[in-house]
Amino acid sequence: MPRLGGRKGPRYQAIVDALAEDVGSGALARGGRLPTHRDLAERLGVTVGTVSRAYAEAARRGLVSGEVGRGTFVRGAGDAVSDADGVIDLGQNHPPEPLSQPQRSALLATVSELIARSDVTRFLDYPAAGGNPEDREAGAEWVARAGLLARPEDVVVCTGSQHGLTVLLTTLLEPGDLLLTESLTYAGLKAVAGLLHVRLRGLPIDGDGLRPDALADACRETKVKAVYLIPTLHNPTTAVMPEPRRREVVEVARAHGLAIVEDDVHGLLPETRPLPLAALAPELTYYLTSTSKTLAPGLRVAYVKAPPAMVARLAGGLRATTWAVAPLTAAIASAWIREGTADALLRARREEARVRQAIVRERLAGADVDGRPEAYYVWLRLPEPWRGEAFAAEARERGVVVTPAEAFTVGREPQVHAVRLCTGAARTREALGRGLGIVADLLRAGEATSPAVV
Repeated sequence: MPRLGGRKGPRYQAIVDALAEDVGSGALARGGRLPTHRDLAERLGVTVGTVSRAYAEAARRGLVSGEVGRGTFVRGAGDAVSDADGVIDLGQNHPPEPLSQPQRSALLATVSELIARSDVTRFLDYPAAGGNPEDREAGAEWVARAGLLARPEDVVVCTGSQHGLTVLLTTLLEPGDLLLTESLTYAGLKAVAGLLHVRLRGLPIDGDGLRPDALADACRETKVKAVYLIPTLHNPTTAVMPEPRRREVVEVARAHGLAIVEDDVHGLLPETRPLPLAALAPELTYYLTSTSKTLAPGLRVAYVKAPPAMVARLAGGLRATTWAVAPLTAAIASAWIREGTADALLRARREEARVRQAIVRERLAGADVDGRPEAYYVWLRLPEPWRGEAFAAEARERGVVVTPAEAFTVGREPQVHAVRLCTGAARTREALGRGLGIVADLLRAGEATSPAVV
């Protein structure tokens, strides 16, 4: 008997959400037989069609399976959704999926409300330069969640953080210019820099992030316009730069007239966090955040808060690339932010991240792992004789995808022997545990003997 009290959205979706929670908690045992469509409809006071639709959706999500002549049976949390081709993905930085999938019902409800109360033709027209006013206002509200006050007119709405990063680099730099960053950095930055013919120089980092002395030395040694940083939940190491270190970095940037590109797409995941660099140096910093890691990857909505004098130039870069964000997806993100749905979805993602980080700590006990309770990934340092690429290749042979340190290394810096393990791309907690078990076995086994070279 599913508990439907207090659930929003269509009744069939409420039934599916309750079913998912009961499967995840173990209240419904794997292999258990569910009521017939008619019996459950009578118990809940809904139509048989509503139950049929709910069972069909549950089957599509892998929660149940139907057997002709026998009924509908629980598949169980462990095999709710199988990973493609039997491969467990610990490589893609995907937000972990809460068992109840709250974004599904939120999307259905929001789209229905937008269509009911709005002139739908406005979602089919070109938006204003830099984003429609209501979307820029929502963006200002979203960055304020991180402790950064912003006027809507200082916010530009982009088609995802990768697009925002492209707009920023094309606006701030010319082909051939040098961009400073951490010695290990977001792989997507390397792709954009290559596309735009921007040179990268990686600077030394430690457990607190970029070293200010290394930044100062680089500014003295060569002409440079900007630095790109991930100060909160650094990708891939999960480091969080403490506020004193942030103030030192800002001081160096001010002394050398250096623009700061602050990538904060994971910044809202920790419940407590230092102030963004943009709050300490608003005149120098271009703050980038998005909805992809916190709400839903498919929204493709990001916000750039920029120094006021640069907003028009950024809007020009926006028009020159994608012209504008699709108005409907921007409106969905704005509605979620205004109405509190975004905060609820963020809490659900954060809680699932904590559960999965606990699985990592259990399965990789004793390994040299850096992680944070709300992060979507961990940084695993490898024991001798492993190297990152060799470990990743062997893991792939055993059915697990991981990302070696080489993917994040800038230039020809000394190689770090480590891999990033993402907790969210595995479709279920059980699949995550299996994948981590394979990683643990591989760590214990050690690297296979390489063939002789003659």
